[in-house]
Amino acid sequence: MSTITTEQVKELRDSTGISVMQCKKALEEAGGDMEKAKVILRKKSGELASKKSDRTFHSGTIQAYSHSTGKVATLVELVCETDFVSGNDEFKALARDIAMHITASNPKFLKKEDITEEARNTAKEVFMKEVEGKPKEMQDKILEGKLATYFGEMVLLNQPFIKNPELTIEGLIQAAVQKFGEKIEVSRFIRYGVLEQ
Repeated sequence: MSTITTEQVKELRDSTGISVMQCKKALEEAGGDMEKAKVILRKKSGELASKKSDRTFHSGTIQAYSHSTGKVATLVELVCETDFVSGNDEFKALARDIAMHITASNPKFLKKEDITEEARNTAKEVFMKEVEGKPKEMQDKILEGKLATYFGEMVLLNQPFIKNPELTIEGLIQAAVQKFGEKIEVSRFIRYGVLEQ
């Protein structure tokens, strides 16, 4: 087994923001392979987030981001379990990063469950024309794939994070759950844009 250096641990810590001990364990499990260690940490983040899913929120922060043009801005509410975490500067920075992401990417929905039946039906009508002429047994499967891709780009949690496209917003939040040890969630957001004439 290869020896894990403090430089490796520091590099992984700097790129993920996850605790030194967890980074060291992940590197040991991955035999020193940095990319495998990142995958291990992401997997553990998801497992940890699902274990904490039944906990309740008692605190949070509201952060804003305004684009330098002054024409687009976002407010985001990021909730957690305790005041201890909500008062943490890194937690507030996470909320600001998410607000910046929303400002840039303009998602229409927070999570896929928020997609309205009306929006789904409108998109279905458009894509039905595209699958006409395809074999009947394939039409439903193709249609579902097109809808998943179309709405995937509109759902905040599914979007690749603009600062690190290898990570979705949901993955970013799961990493924060692992880092802070609490259930964390974007509860709502609002994006403002000046109407162009």
